Amino acid sequence: MTLTLGHFLSLGAMLFALSVIGIFLNRKNLIVLLMAIELMLLAVNTNFVAFSYYLGDMHGQIFVFFILTVAAAESAIGLAILVLLFRNKSSINVDELNTLKG
Repeated sequence: MTLTLGHFLSLGAMLFALSVIGIFLNRKNLIVLLMAIELMLLAVNTNFVAFSYYLGDMHGQIFVFFILTVAAAESAIGLAILVLLFRNKSSINVDELNTLKG
């Protein structure tokens, strides 16, 4: 059995749908929200690599490299903000974090 482009695209679609469900079902915990966003980026990266492989073009894989770099920076900054919020509020519940409201 060989893996076709459809297999990889369906895997990416399932990962993306799982992350969207995770975002909409869990709006309480910031760590789970960050993980769902990272899973969404992983699904998009899977599609980029699949298209890059099947089209014989390296541009998709180079683009994935830059997306992973930005995602790592986003995770580091997001976790740093999360640690500061936990120190100040003693909670990571999204409903209790209303200090940024104007």
